[in-house]
Amino acid sequence: MDGLDELKLRIMDQVAQADDEAALEAVRVSSLGKKGEVSLKVRALGGMSAEERQQAGPALNALKDEVATAIAARRADLAAAALEARLASEWVDVSQPARVRRRGSIHPVSQVTEEVIAIFADLGYSVAEGPQVETDFYNFDALNIPAEHPTRTEMDTFYLHRAEGDNRPPHVLRTHTSPVQIRHMEAHGAPCQIIAPGRVYRADYDQTHTPMFHQVEGLAIGKDISMANLKWTLEEFCRAFFEVDEIELRFRASHFPFTEPSAEVDIRCSWAGGQLKIGEGDDWMEILGSGMVHPKVLQASGVDPDLWQGFAFGIGIDRLAMLKYGIPDLRAFFDSDLRWLRHYGFRALDVPATGA
Repeated sequence: MDGLDELKLRIMDQVAQADDEAALEAVRVSSLGKKGEVSLKVRALGGMSAEERQQAGPALNALKDEVATAIAARRADLAAAALEARLASEWVDVSQPARVRRRGSIHPVSQVTEEVIAIFADLGYSVAEGPQVETDFYNFDALNIPAEHPTRTEMDTFYLHRAEGDNRPPHVLRTHTSPVQIRHMEAHGAPCQIIAPGRVYRADYDQTHTPMFHQVEGLAIGKDISMANLKWTLEEFCRAFFEVDEIELRFRASHFPFTEPSAEVDIRCSWAGGQLKIGEGDDWMEILGSGMVHPKVLQASGVDPDLWQGFAFGIGIDRLAMLKYGIPDLRAFFDSDLRWLRHYGFRALDVPATGA
C-alpha cells in the first residue's frame, strides 16, 4: 500500500510536537480514531483482493501498533514532565529557618457545635454527654427499637467484637446520641431540658453520608409540654442559627420508634441561581426529625409517662455546617486537608454568634 511511510512520518512528527494531553489526544483521534487516517486505511482492506490484503494488512497493523506505542510513550513523557514541574514548584528546603508559627483554625464542625450549644443555652438547655460505645439496650431497646428493626443489622450498625464465651450484652458504636437522653433521665429524672451533641457512627459512605458524623439531639420533659412547644423551639433555633428574621417550618407526619407522634421538619428556602436562601422562596428542605417522646421510652428511663411528657429532636451538625457555610461535600470534613480547613475554618478567637 502506497504512502504508508509518508503517513507514518507525518503522524510521528505530530506525536512528537504534541505539548499537552489535549494535543496528544487530538493526534490519537485523527490517526487511530473511528474516522482516523490509519483506521480508514484498515477499513479499506475489505475492498482489496486477497493478494493485496496479504501485503497491506501486516504493514497497516505494524503502523497502527507503532503509532499507538509512540502515543503511549509521549503520554508518559508528558506525565513525567508535569510531575517534575509540580515537584519543582512544591519542594521544601528543610535547611531554611522555620517559618513563623501560624495561629490554628477552628474546624467548621467545632464552630457549628459551639453555635448550637450557645443558642440552646439561651433557650434554657444544658449539655449532656454519654459514652460513644453503648450497649444495645441504651442504643436500641430503651428507645423502643424492636429486635427486627433494620437499623440493628450489621449493614447499618458497627458492633464490637465479642470473644467466644463472652456473655456480656452486645456493644455498638452509638448510632445516635439518643442514649444520652436515656442515661440523663435515669440519673436525674424529670423535668429536664438538655441537648446531647457528639459523634455517632453508621455504616454508610457517600457525598452526604460518612461512617462517623456529628449529631445534636434535644430533649424537653415536663408536665404540659406539647408539639406547640416543639415548633416554637425549632423556629427560634433556626432563626438564630441561620441569622434570618423570617422562618417557616413544615411538619410532615413520619415514624420513629422513639417518638409518637413523629414528624420530619422542612424549612422554607430558595435555590435561585444555585444559592441557598433560608426563609424565602417556594422550595422546602428537610433539616431534622422530631416528635413527642414515646411513653415506652419514658418508662425505660424510669420516668412515669402518666405524669410527664415531652418532645425530642435530632439534627446533623455536619449538615448544618454544609447549609450555613456552603460546603458541598460531607466527606471533605474528614479529609485532613489543610487547604480546605484554611478556606472553611474559623479563627481561633471567633465567638459563635447566637443571633441575639
